[in-house]
Amino acid sequence: MSKRIRIGTRGSELALWQANFAKNSLEKLGLEVTLVTLKTKGDLIQHLSFDKIEGKGFFTSELEQALLENRIDLAVHSMKDLPTESSKGVMIAGVSQREDPADWLIIDKAKVDGDQVITLAKEAVVGTSSNRRKAQLCFIRPDVILKDIRGNVPTRVRKIETGEVDAVILAAAGLKRIELDLGHYEVVKLHPREFVPAPAQGVMAFQCRTDDDKTVEMIRRNLHHPAIARVTNIERKILRLLQGGCHLPLGVYCEQDKMGYYHVWSAYAASLSEPLRHFNLSYTTADGLAEAVVENYLQ
Repeated sequence: MSKRIRIGTRGSELALWQANFAKNSLEKLGLEVTLVTLKTKGDLIQHLSFDKIEGKGFFTSELEQALLENRIDLAVHSMKDLPTESSKGVMIAGVSQREDPADWLIIDKAKVDGDQVITLAKEAVVGTSSNRRKAQLCFIRPDVILKDIRGNVPTRVRKIETGEVDAVILAAAGLKRIELDLGHYEVVKLHPREFVPAPAQGVMAFQCRTDDDKTVEMIRRNLHHPAIARVTNIERKILRLLQGGCHLPLGVYCEQDKMGYYHVWSAYAASLSEPLRHFNLSYTTADGLAEAVVENYLQ
């Protein structure tokens, strides 16, 4: 195969970390790798929350288009940003190991109250644009005040410093990958079985053209982790069966234990105005597991 691979990526610090992870891994195989930075709809539209932006794939569509137009050979995504149905002509060729799947609540130390659940002061202002996080936070702490915020990871954390919010909720994976200094804040690590993350949170997806057999094979052989694919396939299938996207108040987290059993934790609301429901289920097989979780919510 060609010794030159063009990797498409967004320009945020986290996206570049992820693209460079793939770049460094492929360069160890003797390949020449270059990065191609692109802007997506999600990058350009910063004044609206996700539920007010039309369409799906806010952070992925432009990368997929670059693949289809042969401007890049590989796109690296946060898997949770990818729609559950691949666009025609592209495919997920592999998935990474999973970083910490949890959400972290980052709090201004002046707004810490150890007598309260999750140590957050009463009626604190919490920044998040995620309906999933909004639904679960209000379930735990109905007194909090929610505020939509956008921007990359450091930008959202800085909104605490500027006094725009008292706290933010962010994915632990992104915070760990860019090694953001959180020493000035109180950090509450929310357990993924209780504050349920987005499907495939903490996982990177490596996307190629379906007709690029050599690149697909190279990714499958060197970057793909089948055990992670098994659990994220279940998580994303539940999202697909519920016909949801980034705006759906849905958290799904799946683990496979040493005996091979699958365990799913989920939290779902049909909308932010509907009550949040939790459901946990264990199966000896992946077959029918996603359908059983969805059936519980739709009955």
